[in-house]
Amino acid sequence: MERVQISQPDPRMSSGALIHVSRYLGNLPFRVWKKMLETVQHTPLTLDPNTAAPCLTLSADLTSVSYSDVYKTLPDNPERIDEYPCVLGSEGFKSGTHCWDVEVGDNTCWSLGITTASNQRKGEVFFKSNVWCVDYWNSKYSSESPEQRFTVFTVKQKLQRVRVQLDYDRGTVSFSDPVTNTHLLTFTSTFNDTVFPFLYNHCTTSPLRILPVKLFITAENHS
Repeated sequence: MERVQISQPDPRMSSGALIHVSRYLGNLPFRVWKKMLETVQHTPLTLDPNTAAPCLTLSADLTSVSYSDVYKTLPDNPERIDEYPCVLGSEGFKSGTHCWDVEVGDNTCWSLGITTASNQRKGEVFFKSNVWCVDYWNSKYSSESPEQRFTVFTVKQKLQRVRVQLDYDRGTVSFSDPVTNTHLLTFTSTFNDTVFPFLYNHCTTSPLRILPVKLFITAENHS
């Protein structure tokens, strides 16, 4: 009873143990978003499975395409390319500037670029009109466009990645090597139709992959 009746002073926390509320809670949304950027990747475009040739297989996230000699049984819908091992991007562009990188790696037979929404997708006429692209086959690089059908070009070192930069309003599409920051070529045209990115893969050992891009946060002071 005597011990119970003895009054004890209230416990006190040292000033060093106090939580700095403004520091930890003031920028909490910013810190959470910044942490999310370390785990979430943004891909500038995805591939459309409804356009993929029956010999192609797309990855689950629709950013990679692999080729096989085995043809799958798929619906012959109007959007699907049936003769060439091609697949289109899921989004078309009618204005603005757009950029995406494709990892070609050790692929021995590929083509990539843009085509119009109205381009014929059935039969062997896909590459005969409305295609702006660079190709790699038989260990040689070449380019194709409606204005200049077929041109061979050389590079200093084998391409591992290709960057496509489209300026729809100015009518240009450029190709470059983002690894060495080397410009390859630029096509100039007049786009009157929606254009779609496309990939052509005829190599069984190496897929083509759309690479993710880095996201950056900038802070602005508002007066």
